[in-house]
Amino acid sequence: MNTAQLIIPKIVELLTQEQAPIGTHLAAQKIADRLNVSRSPVNDALQVLCETGFVVRLKNRGYFLAQDPSQHSSANQEPAQSVVGKTYFALADDLLTGKLPMTVSEVALKTRYKLTGAQLQTLLARITSEGWVNRKPGYGWEFSSMLTTPDSLLQSYRMRLALEPAALLEPGYRLDPAVIERCRAVELELINGGIETASADQLHDRGVRFHEALVEASGNPFFIDTIKRVNRVRRLLSYRSMKNRTRYVQHCEQHLEILDLLAQGRTQQASEALRSHLLATLRNLGELNDILSSDAG
Repeated sequence: MNTAQLIIPKIVELLTQEQAPIGTHLAAQKIADRLNVSRSPVNDALQVLCETGFVVRLKNRGYFLAQDPSQHSSANQEPAQSVVGKTYFALADDLLTGKLPMTVSEVALKTRYKLTGAQLQTLLARITSEGWVNRKPGYGWEFSSMLTTPDSLLQSYRMRLALEPAALLEPGYRLDPAVIERCRAVELELINGGIETASADQLHDRGVRFHEALVEASGNPFFIDTIKRVNRVRRLLSYRSMKNRTRYVQHCEQHLEILDLLAQGRTQQASEALRSHLLATLRNLGELNDILSSDAG
């Protein structure tokens, strides 16, 4: 399975969450930006989806959505997808609990997780794109120590606390009403049962899209680039912390409050509410530190 096939379910999930109607133009660069990947594998993924009839390609115009994304069957995905997905979470868990060394060979990974060569390469491609593993010169792979300790976690949230509320105070800040409604629908869906039924991927990506949508509305490319870089790296920790989802109802309620303030044009109050939201997360760092430092048996 190649990188394009790994991206396909993410594209479908993105279109489902945005409630994209049939006929929507699918710009590869826009999708690549939302998924934090390069444009090439997105183009490859769209071509595969074109072959299945999920999208159509019009000459000189590009790709367009041909089917309701919410009805897209996962049966079109290769069985290896679930193997790689399960291994991804197992590897992340082992890394965060100290069961996996920071430097490891491909042979060791294949043996430990019982993977084929193709499955291993797909797994490594995914975590490389997320920024927490790099190939060592000559031989083996080395995991990043970023966000695997309580100190680095605290630093990442302090950075977000400084950046995100400030983004809402940029001159001319405006969050499009359609984006507000889309974000509000996602939060309500989570409150109405989605918190318990969503996969770790879905839950993380929904939170990322909310915060990135707020920052993107600032129009400040430095803010936007920084928040996207941080979100790529913190994905590793987010999966581990999702073992306890009780706090997500409160998160959704706080997100809805921020959206309501922005809809009313009260950006100063929205910035303050966003700051309070991030501070509430900081106050829960003791819980997250336990997640990092203990083996949740």
